[in-house]
Amino acid sequence: MSDARSSTAIATTAIAEPRATGRFAPSPTGPLHLGSLVAAVGSYLDARHHPGGHWLLRIEDLDTARNLQGAEHSILEALAVFGLRHDGAIERQSARLAHYEAAMSRLAADGLLFHCGCTRREISAAGLGDEPRCVADCRQRRLAATGTALRLRLEGLDAHEVLDRSGRRIRFDPRIQTDVVIRRRDGVIAYQLAVVVDDAAQGVTDVVRGGDLLSATGWQLALQQALRLPTPRYLHLPVVTEPDGAKLAKSRRSVPLDAAMAPALLWRALQLLGQSPPEALRPAALPRIWDWALAHWDPAAASRRQQVVA
Repeated sequence: MSDARSSTAIATTAIAEPRATGRFAPSPTGPLHLGSLVAAVGSYLDARHHPGGHWLLRIEDLDTARNLQGAEHSILEALAVFGLRHDGAIERQSARLAHYEAAMSRLAADGLLFHCGCTRREISAAGLGDEPRCVADCRQRRLAATGTALRLRLEGLDAHEVLDRSGRRIRFDPRIQTDVVIRRRDGVIAYQLAVVVDDAAQGVTDVVRGGDLLSATGWQLALQQALRLPTPRYLHLPVVTEPDGAKLAKSRRSVPLDAAMAPALLWRALQLLGQSPPEALRPAALPRIWDWALAHWDPAAASRRQQVVA
């Protein structure tokens, strides 16, 4: 084969893209409401819009003190009513503890972990804003595991920046984000570690979720670097709020989804996602609304606003 033909073959292979894999990862702390429906619909459309795209379902149930009995069943029932069909088996974080322990062992072997005894009050009093960190000399004291949080020291990692698919800059800076909790003082594996390990294990290529998690992404970039895991693409959807700008609270706007209103609620979710569904589609049956939504999915419009009022 000539050099020219070899170059052509290499170039042709390089343009092949991996199948899009998205996920929805609710916590079983209550039933789905309009805000969580918006996140589910956005992630579903983004995955299904790609030929052969997969949409996975993961139940983030590590914080057992906040889990409500029957909440998972309620969530699964609501997803089925709205026609949100997931691929493969449901993953539950409570069944994946060995994977998180293995990740922590790798970080410990690299000398990156330390136990921290700083309380929330002490950290708050230090005036560190939105980047909580150790404010004492816990790194040097070698504290016992009991009653302390396990933190990952980040000062030796490289600064890293990615662009959210909406164009927002997401940055990890070890001069600012100096450490992150990976196991809480009550022994619960922290969200930041679990989500990074799970997304990599499940082959998630696109994380589509609410914008309230945008600030957490910098920590996740650090953990991906420390664990030598791939970084997925990110798209952060608008947060559905109360009229005063607060996240949905226990009000008429955050009540459980009414199955009888599924078509109208799906239409409203598309509207909140900036998809501009036609008014004539509002009374249509679910399959027709889904057909329109999949054909017209516009991720740029979905992330144009950071907040929308329920």
